[in-house]
Amino acid sequence: MTNEENQIIEQEEKLSEQELQRREKLKALQEEGKDPFDVYKVEVTHSSKEIKENHETLEGVHIKTAGRLMRKRVQGKAGFSDIHDREGKLQLYVKLDNVGEEKLKFFKTLDLGDWISVEGNVFITKTGEVSLEVKSFELISKALKPLPDKWHGLVDPDIRYRQREVDLIVNPDVKEKMIKRTRIISAIRNYLDDRGYLEVETPILSPIAGGAAARPFVTHHNALDIDMYLRIATELYLKRLIVGGFEKVYDMGKNFRNEGIDYKHNPEFTMIELYEAYSDYNDMMDLTEDLVSSVAMKVNGSMKVNYEGTEIDLTPPWRRVTMADIVKEETGIDFNTITLEEAHEAAKKFHMQDDFKYDIKHTSKGDVLNAMFERFCEDKLIQPTFICDYPVEISPLTKKKRGNAEYTERFEGFIFGREICNAYSELNDPIVQRERFSQQAKERELGDDEAYMIDEEFMSALETGMPPTGGLGIGVDRIIMFLTDAHSIRDIILFPTMKPQD
Repeated sequence: MTNEENQIIEQEEKLSEQELQRREKLKALQEEGKDPFDVYKVEVTHSSKEIKENHETLEGVHIKTAGRLMRKRVQGKAGFSDIHDREGKLQLYVKLDNVGEEKLKFFKTLDLGDWISVEGNVFITKTGEVSLEVKSFELISKALKPLPDKWHGLVDPDIRYRQREVDLIVNPDVKEKMIKRTRIISAIRNYLDDRGYLEVETPILSPIAGGAAARPFVTHHNALDIDMYLRIATELYLKRLIVGGFEKVYDMGKNFRNEGIDYKHNPEFTMIELYEAYSDYNDMMDLTEDLVSSVAMKVNGSMKVNYEGTEIDLTPPWRRVTMADIVKEETGIDFNTITLEEAHEAAKKFHMQDDFKYDIKHTSKGDVLNAMFERFCEDKLIQPTFICDYPVEISPLTKKKRGNAEYTERFEGFIFGREICNAYSELNDPIVQRERFSQQAKERELGDDEAYMIDEEFMSALETGMPPTGGLGIGVDRIIMFLTDAHSIRDIILFPTMKPQD
């Protein structure tokens, strides 16, 4: 016996009784010369949605459509069944007088999950349901695996994420979330395009992992014999385009960060970054709240969303508060007046030594302020809020705050305790930028493997001259989570990152 024959036997031994029966049906059809997999093309004149929306003009009209068989209730000489297509379901009425005895008998042997093409006349049942009186049908693809039991469905999250195609078939709400995801992304693009932004594509592979504080994925380019990184951000390339004269530019696509997986994080995620010459972080705040609220209105019909039982009002203006002020509200500590030593003492008082990437004695006052914000404030930001004026030590690509050099003109937006965006008045002084990169290099030496790397090509671009610029990055997946009421980021990514099964 050959290896191929042994593999076939081993596979069949793992099959369920239903799977074996479906294969037997397929084999019988093939022996009769009726192999459904020999069908190459199917004519479809109307979708289920088109039929329902135009049933008054289509009633009595002969149409052709196709879909997956999802309900079958044909006994005796007639019965009703359902097929599902990309836009919904359509009820079929199959009876002996229309299809003949042999075809009716064959219809009864079809399995749920099979794909069929049908043609017939549109009519309205006595209960008012738009249906199709089937005149003929063909099996166009055989489902060799049964769908999940209709009473229990597919509820195990691990199986749902691994078998997303089945999830989409049996869970209509999942399909609706994914369709809405596409509409949200389209609405974001339309919003920016209408305001004169130019969409561009920047490299995914780069010799430097720049533009964010994150751990990158590393790969190797064989022909060049160099290590390269999957991008963690598009920032540095987009700023180079501002230098080149593209005054309003954005890139929406995948970023990759070699970090943990949880309900808010996936290693591969969708980001949009945009840059506008002659603007600052105040303009970016205005843009953010207007963009998010406009997209919500476009796809949901309201600027208010219900997220996990809480009403979130996205209507502008959003609250704006400095990081120092909100930390003072929650802890009583005023970082505008205390010294570095007092900041260290405060961190020890709140038992925060483990909140830092290295020994607390190496941390700045800004590091402590940011850690206190993350510990005591983030999860309280339920309604949309801009946290402004981040410490200069943790904002290496940002201009200093006008009138206060301890801080920068940077903000992050929060909804339901989760960061949704990050934005700056962009640093365009190449001398100061090199100093900031040098400080980041020292932090890498202390053990912070997420500190920024020096990108000499970017530095060369800055030296060529970049105008005052506002920049913004938005986590698209998180916006989609709020607009679809999805608890986990995996619920709105078609194929989330999963550990392979044994």
